[in-house]
Amino acid sequence: MSQCGRFWRKGDVPIVKYNPKGDVMEKKVQDSFAMPANSPSYPAGPYRFIDREFLIITYETDMNALRKQVPEPLEIPEAVVKFEFIKMPDSGGFGNYTEAGQVVPVMFKGQKGQYVLSMFLDDEAPIVAGREIWGFPKKLAYPSLGVDPVSKDTLVGRLKYGTLDVAIGTMGFKHEAVDTREIKKALEEVPNYLLKIIPNPDGSTAIRQLVQYNLKDVAVKGAWTGPADLQLFHHALAPVASLPIKRIISAVHFTSDLTLPYGKVAYDYLKK
Repeated sequence: MSQCGRFWRKGDVPIVKYNPKGDVMEKKVQDSFAMPANSPSYPAGPYRFIDREFLIITYETDMNALRKQVPEPLEIPEAVVKFEFIKMPDSGGFGNYTEAGQVVPVMFKGQKGQYVLSMFLDDEAPIVAGREIWGFPKKLAYPSLGVDPVSKDTLVGRLKYGTLDVAIGTMGFKHEAVDTREIKKALEEVPNYLLKIIPNPDGSTAIRQLVQYNLKDVAVKGAWTGPADLQLFHHALAPVASLPIKRIISAVHFTSDLTLPYGKVAYDYLKK
């Protein structure tokens, strides 16, 4: 390949080729879906998840602490947090990974919803896609979900940030069946909200949006409840314990197939 003479061997795919009109460069930029432009970290959506397994432990927390972390115009009807451990062995475009984090029941324009406060996972592709597309609050960590190999009767969710535990959730394994229809309805009908913030190159804010998405094509394959407990540990960079546990309200374990589609801007902070 010779740039000086502008000759290109067969098979070369230049990122930028000299063209007085600039149309070649413009086309390549317009065709780029995500970064890196020549090899994006993730494919285009929507994204289908098969055998996605959840352990969700709902607990009561401190309302003042919650108000500091949930952005307006979302409203907080009660001081409740859902701590979720999610195992995703078959995730279209993302592979096999596990996630954990906190979700807060909220109200927006008179409708019930959920605000995704924190997410920790062990896979680059969904971290990058989640932050760039929707604004998921994702950080690299090491969650896990499975049956205790020693006791064999306890479902255990664990979140490690580096080498340190920051959350451990336990539930008796499949003690009582739960109506899957209610879970399917909640997953499909309750909107989820995210705070998406992206800076400009000069450090000013380019995007500050409240993003909404709804899951689609949900099939809940089985659901159970049982005695449960949750421990949170303080960590400077994974501050899940900043929403302390007052009491455990409920727990549910279920497996499902579902689709994560693109979302929409529900509120633009820069245009208000």
